[in-house]
Amino acid sequence: MHGHPGGRYGHCEFIARFLLDSRRPTANFGRMPTPILILSGPVGSGKTTVAREMVRLLTGEVVLIEGDVFWSFYAKGAHGPTHKRFRTIMSAMTVASVPFAAGGSHVILDFSIPPWFLDTVRKIAATREVALDYVVLRPSEQVCAERAKARAEGSIADYSHYGELYRDFDQVARHILCNDTMSPTESASAILRGLAEGRFRL
Repeated sequence: MHGHPGGRYGHCEFIARFLLDSRRPTANFGRMPTPILILSGPVGSGKTTVAREMVRLLTGEVVLIEGDVFWSFYAKGAHGPTHKRFRTIMSAMTVASVPFAAGGSHVILDFSIPPWFLDTVRKIAATREVALDYVVLRPSEQVCAERAKARAEGSIADYSHYGELYRDFDQVARHILCNDTMSPTESASAILRGLAEGRFRL
């Protein structure tokens, strides 16, 4: 039963050996690492819809990490987003994405990761020599506000609180895809073309 996932202690032994092996910098379990695609942009830019369309278009093994899910991991004591929790959440989701990419899966990280956090993302990805692509979906601020207000869940009536985040992306113009009038399929296709051309590589 040693090391066999089905034995009485097999699950624990299997996980322990896996974790020990994965600590090796060159461990990728027989596959070449793939870049992590960070699909970012302001609130209401359509990230999640486009990310799910990309999953449909991509072939092979695809991992979609929806960063908003990480807020639910605070089971007690957290009372809304703060700058510290925002940074913690972004670090956690980036760390979670690295083993998937190191194992050869296509990884899409869907969250509003602003440019000022990219140095931290680079350091985390460098631990396993994983490359990064950074795509910013950014329609006009008015379009973002309208989309955020029309959400079935988590509707945002006052978008003025998100104006600073919207403007944060001014500094990464090369990575911006303006998707005001593009359908999710058109946006996903444009991203895939840009990735093939190396347009979005950090």
